Amino acid sequence: MRISHPVTHVIFDLDGVLLDTERFYTEVTQAIVERYGKAFDWSIKGDMVGRPAIESARYLIRALDLPMTPEEFLHERELLLERLVPNSRPMRGARELTSALAERKLPLGIATSSHRHLYELKTQHHREWFRVFSAVIVGDDDRLRNGKPAPDIFLLAAQDMGADPSLCAVIEDSPAGIVAAHAAGMQAIAVPDPAMDRTRFAEADLILGCLTELSLGDLGLEG
Repeated sequence: MRISHPVTHVIFDLDGVLLDTERFYTEVTQAIVERYGKAFDWSIKGDMVGRPAIESARYLIRALDLPMTPEEFLHERELLLERLVPNSRPMRGARELTSALAERKLPLGIATSSHRHLYELKTQHHREWFRVFSAVIVGDDDRLRNGKPAPDIFLLAAQDMGADPSLCAVIEDSPAGIVAAHAAGMQAIAVPDPAMDRTRFAEADLILGCLTELSLGDLGLEG
């Protein structure tokens, strides 16, 4: 299975696609909710990943009936994440794929719901690698009006790269990200967490187990 037509630009989500950070989010969220006798698992997280932080927090508070505000949750979560995310490591195949695409002079972008502060912490030990990305849109970009599953963040990335959205491919690990990519008129490649139900990614143009499975041919490029 391949995407339908060749692309000129590729836009990546960050968490769970380029960097192995989703485990940190799971760890700190469970640490917070277990104080109230609650459990945080993929039945809940699956509806949170990829979305703006405040929307995810509101969903969590409702789903687990937590006695705190979304803002209080996010403040506590960020304090815990700040200690963990500087240890972020690349997802399997991420560096190799982006290097191969950069060698082909394919412009690359990042579109992440993470705010700038956490983005900088996550990437601080990967500065050289992240120079291959010509556009980075974060969740608190002043121009961003609506987060995923709205198309705004991907359209901003395309705008900053001077790209035709129809010629962009998006690589995502969340259902919200796949919806957002298609809403932007882009092709969507899913790399779900193994714990996620793959049927939730039925709308993706291509579903991968990990980035090592993606070839240049899959993107309509010659090897």
